[in-house]
Amino acid sequence: MSFDVAAAGTPVPAGIEFERHFSVQELEVMWGLSAPKVRELFRDEEGVVVIGEPERRFKRGYETLRIPQSVVRRVHAKLRRRVN
Repeated sequence: MSFDVAAAGTPVPAGIEFERHFSVQELEVMWGLSAPKVRELFRDEEGVVVIGEPERRFKRGYETLRIPQSVVRRVHAKLRRRVN
C-alpha cells in the first residue's frame, strides 16, 4: 500500500477508497445541474459507490451515490471533449 502526505504532514493511504467522495447534492451545486442529471451522468461510471436497497413490492427503491474525485475529473474531461 502506498501513502500520500496530507497537508498537516501525516501520511494518508493513497487510493480511490481514500479520495474525497462527493454526494449528488454537492455536485448539483458545484456544476449547476439538477440531481437527476447528476445521477444520470454518474450512475454507471466505474468507481462510483452505490449504497441502497432495491425496489420491493410495497417499498420504493433507495439509492445513494458517492462519487470519488478522480471519477468527477474523468467525467468532466469526457464531457469537455464532446463539446470541443
